[in-house]
Amino acid sequence: MKRPIKPLAVTLAAGTVFLAACAKSSTTSSSSPSNTSSASSSPSAAATLVTDSKAADLRTSVNLLFGQHLDEAIKAVDAALGGRTAEFTAYGDILNTNGTDIGALIGQVYGADAQTRFNGIWSAHNADFVEYTQGLAAKDMAKQTDAVNKLTTVYIPQFSALIAGAAGLPTATVTDLTFPGDPKNKGVDFRVALDNLLQEHLFLATSATGDALAGNTAEFTPLGAALNANGTDLGSAIGGLFGADAGTQFNAIWSAHNADFVEYTTGLATNDKTKQDDGVKQLTTVYIPQFSKFIADATGLPLDAVTGLVADHITTTKAVVDDQAAKKQPDAAKADLMAAQHMQKIGDPLAKAIVAKLPAKFS
Repeated sequence: MKRPIKPLAVTLAAGTVFLAACAKSSTTSSSSPSNTSSASSSPSAAATLVTDSKAADLRTSVNLLFGQHLDEAIKAVDAALGGRTAEFTAYGDILNTNGTDIGALIGQVYGADAQTRFNGIWSAHNADFVEYTQGLAAKDMAKQTDAVNKLTTVYIPQFSALIAGAAGLPTATVTDLTFPGDPKNKGVDFRVALDNLLQEHLFLATSATGDALAGNTAEFTPLGAALNANGTDLGSAIGGLFGADAGTQFNAIWSAHNADFVEYTTGLATNDKTKQDDGVKQLTTVYIPQFSKFIADATGLPLDAVTGLVADHITTTKAVVDDQAAKKQPDAAKADLMAAQHMQKIGDPLAKAIVAKLPAKFS
């Protein structure tokens, strides 16, 4: 089941709408990226590009949670249609938790009553999609029609009213809810988009490995294409910031690590220990040092710190694949979410360092 690819400059619309009230009140080169200097700017310019204010943190969290919702919903639907009950249950549980996490953010901004209303509406719309999916699986037209009716005549007007009401809060209330910082500068745009792409990479990768282990070639092929497109989007961003050579270098390293995971997964699927070992060896002795040095050179971040974050990405992703191969569906789903959430630990410091190093690119 192919995932939508989100362009780097685009954030999730729903998250942006949720933050509208807060935003209202806050408006009073060479192959070595480290050699890029033409985009540097004055310290005063860099000081205005704060990517980790409370307002920016809130925007980032909302966008990532909505992205998780979509990816987890698709995984749950795919499992339901494929008759994989244990997998469906596991992702259904995570999907419910994701909903309450979004609700908690809503409550943080708009209050407990809004949180309660959101949770009720959001939970119902998840249930409606489950009903529709079950109807498709069973070829039950009555279930399909009922679910679509509830989504279009109940969920859409209820949710729209909730959002419209939140965005139209009185000025005094909006002022009380203000989060310090600017959630809309171009540096924050970059942080949100980078985190979204990295999270998408993880979910695409684990969807592809799941299908490879299950022998679902028809699904694995388009997922592989989507995964490659995601990597190209990341490479285009790097090239736009540090030059074409840096983009090419990134693409080669990133593409190789995707191929290494495919090799490892294929080894698991075929009980080929040689392939498994070679995949792990390539990831740990080639990819981790190459990519870590690339990022450290580009951003000025300490090499040891970057190496630890990159190594954790490999470890957490491998844990998902191992649980998938062992058919430990609840464990695989939890590991999948943990690995996806870890991508923010890479994206946030990377975005902050890049914006600080190249402020003119975000002015």
